Amino acid sequence: MVAAVEVVFEEFDEYLALQRGRSEHTRRAYLGDLRSLFAFLGEQPSLDRLTLPVLRSWLSAQAASGAARTTLARRTSAVKTFTAWALRRGLIESDPAARLQVPRSRRSLPAVLRQDQALDAMNAATSGAQQGDPMALRDRLIVETLYATGIRVSELCGLDVDDVDTGQRVLRVLGKGDKQRTVPFGEPVLRAFSAWLTDGRPALATPTSGAALLLGARGGRIDPRQARTVVHQTMAAVDGAPDIGPHGLRHSAATHLLEGGADLRVVQELLGHSSLATTQLYTHVTVARLRAVHDQAHPRA
Repeated sequence: MVAAVEVVFEEFDEYLALQRGRSEHTRRAYLGDLRSLFAFLGEQPSLDRLTLPVLRSWLSAQAASGAARTTLARRTSAVKTFTAWALRRGLIESDPAARLQVPRSRRSLPAVLRQDQALDAMNAATSGAQQGDPMALRDRLIVETLYATGIRVSELCGLDVDDVDTGQRVLRVLGKGDKQRTVPFGEPVLRAFSAWLTDGRPALATPTSGAALLLGARGGRIDPRQARTVVHQTMAAVDGAPDIGPHGLRHSAATHLLEGGADLRVVQELLGHSSLATTQLYTHVTVARLRAVHDQAHPRA
């Protein structure tokens, strides 16, 4: 990649992080998409060569190579965000992606746990922590918190000790776009926090741990990849449960809240969704589950 283009990418990455509040995962994906586009341009890639026909040809080539519709939608969004930014910066004279259509991705119903499976998963995590092993205490807290609060795994890993108010039983969560919200939790999570803060974290903390709430074996803040491993290992201990990760626990939390009668807008606030339409996806999950039960149980279904 031409050095000048890489400099532009670095500036765009900084814009995504500081002004758009995009996560590291999203920024990495967007930059990967842009590198794919500029590689498509050939040996002398430049912003001047970006035209609407070129962008359409690139997306067509991606589709022909088997890229999923969701991937094409993200790559289109990455390019549209980039060219709009480049136009504002004066790097290009017109926005070639302004009329580029984002392919509609099919929103599939997410895999969720049944409530009895969720209870089995929490029991498995609690059972593993009974011996007081620091890592097991941490793993129990990870699973309990993700399911009880529905927060994102990145939000969980970003928590500091001071973000936990055990008296009020709430978390102070920094979400997408650096938006802060308060999320409540119940007695099971309170017990998990108490055990972790009393017996688990002190055993793993080092002088470089800082304020990080959840620590790895060497005392550093854990990352989402480690948390995903913990969740998958816990799910493997639950007979018949789908192999879900942290996002699946988030889906399950939202679904079970709605099944319990929670107001849709309250669930939106708890999950940190900017759009109610995103939260409404879970109502479809709930209806689908009700329909499945009805079809199996009712004689005239």
